[in-house]
Order: sequence, then structure tokens, then C-alpha cells
Amino acid sequence: MANKGKLTVSLLIGGLLAALEPGAARAADAQENVVQPVNEWRFAIAPYFWAAGMNGDVGLFGREPVPLDMSFGDIFDDLRFGGMLVAEAHNGTWGLFGDLIYAKTESDTTITRTVAAVPTSLSATLETSSFTGTLMGEYRIYGSGTVSLDVMAGARIWSVDNDINAVVAASGVPVAEWSGSDGATWVDPMIGLKARFETATPWFFNAWGMMGTGSSDISWDVLAGAGYQWTDKVSLVAGYRALGVDYNDDGFVYDMVQHGPYTGLIFGF
Repeated sequence: MANKGKLTVSLLIGGLLAALEPGAARAADAQENVVQPVNEWRFAIAPYFWAAGMNGDVGLFGREPVPLDMSFGDIFDDLRFGGMLVAEAHNGTWGLFGDLIYAKTESDTTITRTVAAVPTSLSATLETSSFTGTLMGEYRIYGSGTVSLDVMAGARIWSVDNDINAVVAASGVPVAEWSGSDGATWVDPMIGLKARFETATPWFFNAWGMMGTGSSDISWDVLAGAGYQWTDKVSLVAGYRALGVDYNDDGFVYDMVQHGPYTGLIFGF
């Protein structure tokens, strides 16, 4: 559909993280923070901002999927509300990881034609709300003074809802109206790896990779970034993330890749 691909599901702007262990206060303390005593739990909360564009296909109401190619700027113009948060708990051996993303967008499109010498317009409004939630258990398979590596297993839930309202008017007078909703909620089991690399400075590097299948044909998520330990409780992080899913059921199609840079803060305690 015209005007920035207005028939869009806005899935997010979505999810960062960067913290395996939030507590490395300075470079001299790196080893102590990577290899923690068992049962000494550390916690981190990380609000973030993900400037993600979208590429893929979306199909509603059993219609032929529509290709979408939207930059983050296109999505941001339609954004009405968005929130993203990562939380993690880890005791040096076992951990728990969560990633929550919610976004709501609204886009309007009007097409005007002359039909039998009468100006006729079709106005449509699409409201899209989307939620992605990930919960993973973690087990540390390697830890040293500079490197930690965790395996992860869990699940990711997707929920996308689209509400459309269309009005046909002739010479400015409404003559017909139609509304409808289409969307889906599904769950994919996920497995993955996550790594963190310390340096002899306040800088650190982190990465993860996840993939799964279940209700969707495939779901995957990769991230790489760098962080700076600003204080013993606060880190700054930035990097790049790409997330994809291929879901098709009962006439609803969501085959999408989101990718772009992220930035955020990690609060450890």
C-alpha cells in the first residue's frame, strides 16, 4: 500500500541487552565480576532503544501477502507508544533472562479517484499493537577472568493485532464503512548462546545468538555490541541487532526481519 507501506504491522522497535554480569565496576575488578561465587546472585535491568527497520511480507484476512520495506524513520512516524526492557538474574552458574518489547502504531491512508464524474475517496486507518516476550534459562559452560559463555533455553511469545477501519465517501459524503481485525498469538521454543568479553579497561563486548521453531517455521535473533562500565552500578551499551520470524497460519502471514542499531543503559544491583 502506498505512502511508506502503510499496511504495516509495526513490530517493534525492539530489544537490546548487553549485560551478562552488570557489576564490573572497573577494569581491575573484571575477573571478580565475571567469575562470581555460586549462589551470589546479581541482577540487571536494562531499558533500551532499538532503531529497527523492517523487511518482509505481511498478509491479512487471507489476502496475498504484501511486501514491506520500511526504515526506522517510516515506523517512527506512525509510533504512538513503545517500551522495551531486558532483565537478568545470574549467580555465576545459573541465570534467568527476559526481554520484553511492546509497540503500538497508527497509520492513515486516503486514496481519491473520480468515478462517474463523482469525486470518490477511500480512507483507511490501521492500528497495530505488537508484543514480543522472551524468557530463557541460562547455564554457564565457561567462565574465566575475561570471557564468559552461557547456553540458553526457553521460549518466545509473539502477539500481533491489526484493526482496520475504512470509509468510502462520494463528494465528501460517507456512503460505506467497513472495519475488521486480524492477528495472531504464538509461541516458539528457543535455544541460544550468549558471551561477554572483558578488557583491561572499563570497555567490554557482548554477543548472543538464538533460534527456534514451533508455531512459526523459524525464529532467530542475533546481537553484537560494546559497553562501557560508567559506574559500579551503571553501564552504557550500544550495538546492532537483527531479529527474524516466519509465521503463517489461517490466512495471517508474518514473515519479517527487523534490524538496526540499539543503545541503552544497564542498571545492576
